[in-house]
Amino acid sequence: MKIQIANGRVIDPANQIDARQDVFIEGGKIIALGTAPAGFMAEKVIDAKGLIVAPGLVDLSARLREPGFEYRATLESEMQAAMAGGITSLACPPDTDPVLDEPGLVEMLCFRAKKLHCAHVYPVGALTTKLEGKRITEMAELVEAGCVAFSQVNTPVVDTNVLMRAMQYAATFGFRVWLQPIDAHLGKGGVAHDGEVASRMGLTGIPVETETVALETHLSLAKLTGVKLHITRISSAAALEAIERARAGGLDVTCDVAAHHLHLCDMDIGYFDPQCYVVPPLRSQRDRTALRAGLASGKINAVCSDHTPVDDDGKQMPFAEAEPGMTGLETLLPLVLKWAQEDKVALADALARVTASAAGIMGITKGGHLGVGARADVVIFDAAAEQVLTREALKSQGKNTPFLGLPLPGVVKHTLVEGRIMFG
Repeated sequence: MKIQIANGRVIDPANQIDARQDVFIEGGKIIALGTAPAGFMAEKVIDAKGLIVAPGLVDLSARLREPGFEYRATLESEMQAAMAGGITSLACPPDTDPVLDEPGLVEMLCFRAKKLHCAHVYPVGALTTKLEGKRITEMAELVEAGCVAFSQVNTPVVDTNVLMRAMQYAATFGFRVWLQPIDAHLGKGGVAHDGEVASRMGLTGIPVETETVALETHLSLAKLTGVKLHITRISSAAALEAIERARAGGLDVTCDVAAHHLHLCDMDIGYFDPQCYVVPPLRSQRDRTALRAGLASGKINAVCSDHTPVDDDGKQMPFAEAEPGMTGLETLLPLVLKWAQEDKVALADALARVTASAAGIMGITKGGHLGVGARADVVIFDAAAEQVLTREALKSQGKNTPFLGLPLPGVVKHTLVEGRIMFG
């Protein structure tokens, strides 16, 4: 379909565009901006007056719960949630059941996702077989099957020799390794940030050193092996400082933060609210402030949803016994906009963290921007509007979020994937 998106404010951070102009789409691609190509006759015109037209969001961590956890969510439900959230490309972590450690499983997931014609799904393969940290996976075969990176998610590799060999293998072929820094022993059994709140509530604490000790190991091995390292979901000021020291020493490393860590801290646990039980834990107000500042300055490269749908039974438990995680596909854009408004960050800079920067980390060139010839993955939203988040409005099967009942900025009006209007 030939589509003209008219009268909108086009913001494309990758191409440094922030102007009121039209976007022209044909054959699933962006064919022009500003002036219509000769002979172009739109079959559909979307009036975007007063709205923002931006590249579809790129999410670096979204658990789709398939295969193995369909009782928590299905591929269909989470794809609809992605469309409602304006997310057109997403990375799926390997902690499924079975684990994404074999090419056949990756190919099946890609095939199932492609049939739905919604968001582009980019599987992240397991770094070690069954995420056990003992034997390296066949990374080359997994890349051929569709994997864009390799991760242990939140299951650390205890044997650092295995981790070093995995990094060497990845570095040899230019594969990306995404690691979440969690020490296997420090903070074991903990459920909340090790601070005054946890002590007062009688919750087992997880010290910041759980993150920083593992992080220093990851950074040292990355320097040794030359691997393309991305640190996922940092939660503390100390972690950001460690990454900055490594960069000053010449290490090329990127990092991201989960959107909820920009707005919540350990104080928000309140009266043992299990909706605030996440991994890594919500840390101190000082850490939250440092993460917000680091994102604004560009020290933190991207924001992800860390989407983890959990059914009601998994959350209606005592805090320490509940399942960790928070639904996030439909709150990623609103939380980024809220951060930008509160910290007076330019809208183009804020959107860069969930479009161009995230696409660069993932290694995709067809998404994350609106350049001529790019995939017509577009989100059109009202940045000035607010909506109260309700269970009924969430498309995701997981309703587990502490933001329910709160007004959040940004209302998605349309989401286009390869020139098809999939939402709105």
